[in-house]
Amino acid sequence: MENLKEIEAVTKTTLQNGLRIVTEKIDSVKSISVGIWVKTGSRNESDELAGVTHFLEHMLFKGTDSRSAYDIALSMESVGGYLNAFTSSEYTCYYARCVDAQLPRALDVLSDMVLNPSFPEEEIEKEKKVVIEEMKMYRDSPDDYLFEEFSSKMFEGHPLGRPVLGFEKTVSEFKREDLYNYMSERYVPENMLISVAGNVDHDQVEEIVREYFGAREPKKVVNVEQPIAEFKPEKLELTKSIEQTHYVLGRRGLFFDHEDKYLLLMANTILGGGMSSRLHQNVREKYGYCYSIQTFNQSYSDAGIWGVYVGTDKDYVEHVHELVVAELDKIRTELIPEKELNEAKSQLKGKLLLSQENTSNRMMRLAKGELYYDRFVTLDELEKNIEEVTSEQILEFSKDFFDQKYFMEAVLTPEEEN
Repeated sequence: MENLKEIEAVTKTTLQNGLRIVTEKIDSVKSISVGIWVKTGSRNESDELAGVTHFLEHMLFKGTDSRSAYDIALSMESVGGYLNAFTSSEYTCYYARCVDAQLPRALDVLSDMVLNPSFPEEEIEKEKKVVIEEMKMYRDSPDDYLFEEFSSKMFEGHPLGRPVLGFEKTVSEFKREDLYNYMSERYVPENMLISVAGNVDHDQVEEIVREYFGAREPKKVVNVEQPIAEFKPEKLELTKSIEQTHYVLGRRGLFFDHEDKYLLLMANTILGGGMSSRLHQNVREKYGYCYSIQTFNQSYSDAGIWGVYVGTDKDYVEHVHELVVAELDKIRTELIPEKELNEAKSQLKGKLLLSQENTSNRMMRLAKGELYYDRFVTLDELEKNIEEVTSEQILEFSKDFFDQKYFMEAVLTPEEEN
């Protein structure tokens, strides 16, 4: 029954021009989250325009033909809501959260930003400086810097290996026409999705969206083939003026719809899913070698990245590496005890259910289901797939996946003092 209720709460409409609208009605809340999603990210840029997707995301807040940057900021804040946006390798999202009565306002502002940006020349020049400072901020953060260099090496020569922010050289050369040209190619109805979750009526959303987007002409999006070369692991050693050593051991992961994704999800939870995980208990609690140790599991439409991150003292790195490898070897050679497996399943399902108490998370789940699976994925389906994982399946998967021949080390150590 719960599955049926959830399916009945979700409604999808596709306009004639290809734009998709998907909503989820949640009667128990008085708020809504609205997102305009564009299926374009840093991997869809040319080398010369590296960073333009993220820069464009910034610029859409700088004014439209009828609103100033201040008007845009005030539009939601004046009614107790907020506006924000984010860019990834594969998509961009502009979103608002507010009380349900402000649905027309939220859709009006977001649609105006996406359809009628003015791109003032002076704002473009100012925002270049802002984004370059953002790059410097991430470079000053040792873990962010290491992850960026690690990803760059993992997908060397491929757009997935480029930073979402781009490079100082490319960003500093952006022109107003570059932004308009990129939008005309990528911000087209068939490449866009509007997702709304909360106390919402689908027919009202559709009526408003048709008013703003219905007359837009359909246009095909041209996606260039991006074959991913075979990965050849090699150690990456970096230095920086820092106190602590930052260490990553990782490999290529699984794409979004891979048949083994739930096996990796379970293995990831057992190895690094919180304070009770094997890596945390062994490396931090048993030896006190670090404050932070965690696993990361990022999927794309055709690739992925998985690994372990540790912040530790340079004198402990060698032993930390041995401990991490020992845990990876253990999961690929020994069955996970039933009690530990059941606890990991409960942890995953609990996190999943708790995340659904937030309308923004519900809106994002709706959108990602459409973007990656072209359908709504119910909580029952997710729980069922988690529950069906067995220790034997994880062992068989782990034998190959956690084989060290696929793994690469990346180490960022403090610079030697003169």
